[in-house]
Amino acid sequence: MAQTADDLEDIPLPERRDRPVTLLHRLELAVVAALDGLFRVLGVGLASAVAGKFMRYAGPLIRPVSRKAERNLALVYPGWTQAQRRKIIKDVWENVGRTAAEFAHLQTLREPADNPRLEIIGKEKLDAIRESGKPVIFFSGHLANWELGAAVLQRLGLKYAFVYRAANNPLTDEYIIKVRARSMARYQIPKGKRGGRSLVDALKGGRSLAMVVDQKLNSGISVPFLGIPAMTAPAPARLSLKYDAPLVQISIERLKGAHFRLTVRDPLDFEATGDAATDTQALTLKINEALERDIRANPGQWLWFHRRWPKELYTKSG
Repeated sequence: MAQTADDLEDIPLPERRDRPVTLLHRLELAVVAALDGLFRVLGVGLASAVAGKFMRYAGPLIRPVSRKAERNLALVYPGWTQAQRRKIIKDVWENVGRTAAEFAHLQTLREPADNPRLEIIGKEKLDAIRESGKPVIFFSGHLANWELGAAVLQRLGLKYAFVYRAANNPLTDEYIIKVRARSMARYQIPKGKRGGRSLVDALKGGRSLAMVVDQKLNSGISVPFLGIPAMTAPAPARLSLKYDAPLVQISIERLKGAHFRLTVRDPLDFEATGDAATDTQALTLKINEALERDIRANPGQWLWFHRRWPKELYTKSG
């Protein structure tokens, strides 16, 4: 196996979330580690199928979470029947189960050569980015196996930093950081104030960023997402504009079971006007529109469980 960019550098891992450890945290970690071990023993295909099937039927029973998805789908697809929405929710739960099980097998799934489980469209674009040495900002959404894109970047030797949301449980957070270090990147940047300076340092040091950018940010800017105004993180657009780092979308589609198609898109076409606020708004809209195309193509593979839009819209829709 070829060396990755991280193999050639002594990169310290980020500190786990700073929070007191409770007994419940320890029990949660024990469950996570046990499931991770079980999934490794089962192998990628069986682990993905078993977890997916289980969550397809068990997930919808978690009503508080499923209700969020129902309300989101009702907002975006008001003409759908309840049966259509519930079918999609089952698909989403299955995808979540499969993705959780596949986390133990990212090193297998990410192999680009002679890999029957992964088709890469646009690999030559990643090769060109790697050879140029110029940083870009890779972005994607919570679609299919959303961890796979960053794992492929590492396997192909790109020099990048992965931006992540720290787990609430500090022990689980530490566990996931170490797993990602093996299959994704050692250079990991937590979202929020703790990682803000590191984003800039990474770009200035010639390192690309890999970001999942489809979740709500209350302190963000209002930009349409799936046709509805939504508070959206402006950081990807601002960083792209300030540091001349092209925005490159990585689209991931689950084909069947634990089989995927990863498509590297062309950089977003955008001409800056010089007005920072206007340009940030317009470029963030382009990011959202790019994500929207993937979501509408495969709605059952997107994570509909977050309250993405303003609270008052949910009240109106019931």
